[in-house]
Formats: sequence, structure tokens, C-alpha cells
Amino acid sequence: MSMGTNMGTIIGTIIIINGTSSSGKTSIVKALQQQSAVPYIDAGLDRFLWMLPSRYLDRPLWDDVLGLATEAGQTGHTLARGMHRAIAALAHSGNYVVADHVLVEPGWVTDCAELFWQLPAYLVGVRCPLAVLEERERARRDRTLGQAKAQYPLVHAHDIYDLEVDTSVLSPQECATAILERVSSGGPPTAFHQLKHGGLF
Repeated sequence: MSMGTNMGTIIGTIIIINGTSSSGKTSIVKALQQQSAVPYIDAGLDRFLWMLPSRYLDRPLWDDVLGLATEAGQTGHTLARGMHRAIAALAHSGNYVVADHVLVEPGWVTDCAELFWQLPAYLVGVRCPLAVLEERERARRDRTLGQAKAQYPLVHAHDIYDLEVDTSVLSPQECATAILERVSSGGPPTAFHQLKHGGLF
């Protein structure tokens, strides 16, 4: 799905996939890229975090980025704002964009709504019971234990989505299929419009 402006420029679709650590966002992004007939660019949060100098990925500098993954420092806020604007710019250039996010900061939700509400931008919530998230954290061994629990009450606080999927009952491929069906035949997105005009603003 894409929308044209008055000047005839094609605006690419944006899909923001939001959920806690270990909820399965990355796997969904990969499945969506494989299933989609159009080339979705992965412009998720981890892509931007890895653009930072490597010293910022370890403490003490990590505390100025995302700390315990529940509250951003100044560097984290600056990076997220740049990420949101890069996504909008990619879409305005005709690219299709999928981005996994961890919307633990209310200001990030507000910023996305301000930038995306007039664009073909879908907000997808990735749900998963806390017990399952914690088991995944223990099994993965590449995540800080307790991260998902800390994010759990924060990441869906705005509670407005175009679509929600539950990765405890759906595979990444099934989630990707549901998302693509929502985009192709489920009507225009409304979540960012609601957040802009009747949600957090």
C-alpha cells in the first residue's frame, strides 16, 4: 500500500512494531521482509543503536542511551528522534519501512504520532505474557535478566494499535502474515491519528 501526494510523489508504507525485549519483534521483521512482495527496509531501533560508537553500548555510557532499557538518557532521546525522522524521510522518498521499537518513553510515542499521523504508517503491538518473556530471556542468554519485566508495564501504556499480535500463540510467520493482511486489506491506519488527536496530546 502506498499513498500519493498532490505532486505525484509516492509515499511508502511504514510499519512500526512495538513490544518488550524478547517479545519476538526481530523474528517478525525478518518474516515480514521474506513474505512481502515489496522490499521493506529494516530501520529498527537496534539498527540505530549499532550506529553508535561501540563504547556507548557498555556502561557507564550506555546509561546515557537506554540504561536499563526503561528510560532513555540524552543520547538515547537524540538517537530515537533521529530514527523517527529517518523513517519518515525514507517513506517520503518512496521506500517501504518496517521498524521494531521499544516505546518505553511516552515522548517517543508522541514524537512518532506527530511525524506519522498523516502518513500510511501502521502501529503494531507485539504482546506476550510476562512468564513467557522471562523464560525466553533465560533461554537466550544474550539479554539482561529482568529487562522484559521492567519494560512490560511501560511499552504498551498508550494502548492504541492498528493491530496486535500475541507471539505466545502465533509464530513469526503467522504474525507477519496478519500484519501484511492488515496493511493490504484492513483499511487505512488509525493509531497514530488517534494518538495525535485524542491520545497523548
